[in-house]
Amino acid sequence: MATHQVGRITTLRRSAKTTVAGTGAYESALASGLYSPCVIALISSNVLYIADQYAGEANGVAGSSSFDLNLPSSVYVDSSYNIYLTDTGNHRIQLWHNGASSGTTVAGTGTSGNTSTQLYNPRNVTMDSSSNMLYVADTDNHRIMSYVLNSSVGIIVAGGNGVGTLINQFVVIANCGVYTIVQWVIGSSGWTILVGCVGIYGSSPLMLYGPMGATLDSMGNIYVADAYTHRIQFFSTGQRNGTTIAGVSGTTGMLSSQLNSPRSIALDNQLNMYVSN
Repeated sequence: MATHQVGRITTLRRSAKTTVAGTGAYESALASGLYSPCVIALISSNVLYIADQYAGEANGVAGSSSFDLNLPSSVYVDSSYNIYLTDTGNHRIQLWHNGASSGTTVAGTGTSGNTSTQLYNPRNVTMDSSSNMLYVADTDNHRIMSYVLNSSVGIIVAGGNGVGTLINQFVVIANCGVYTIVQWVIGSSGWTILVGCVGIYGSSPLMLYGPMGATLDSMGNIYVADAYTHRIQFFSTGQRNGTTIAGVSGTTGMLSSQLNSPRSIALDNQLNMYVSN
């Protein structure tokens, strides 16, 4: 059972958390509750945005209209506080302009497919603020798509060769099924492994098991939400050996020292760490 909360790790190497969102129970219809929080976004004013996967409308009901969501799994907030959401179950990316009461589809058609205008269970979205280029992890098409501002036609920038572990195959930066975190330079033909062991999972300092999310700090250190070992792993720049800085490896629970399938990490400017748990 998931704990449906967002935990705040108050110092980098201290394995104790404070709950800042959610109650620890399945409460998607309550303003104070969360049901299955996935990716979180932290903006400069230290406001958290949470993609609560099994809550669509405020009452927790999924739908496909412009007011609804179905399995939202990721959120990105731009400098104007416009919100981009991966509406995974509807195979689309929805944009809520600041103050709007409904969303606009900016990528995908609402039905699954593998054409340049379609998506298939997209799981993550982000934007390059310098170019206003939108990037989407088109998960079940095994590719990363990019979209020019106001264009609904995507371009494959990574992957698109089917599922696999070869260097010319598709991997995202948090490649859960292959147990690695990789770097794929846009426009290149392959990836570079950063941490983890391709196709081999485990709980040793060298290994990952279900990496769901990763983020970097300003010094290039890597933080990984390693879901199936219920821990956050910290990798110093250029190092392959990780250190557990939150959670107890292989142990799940609701104690202040424990995590339960963490999926996403955000850092504030004090390097406090926020974890969707």
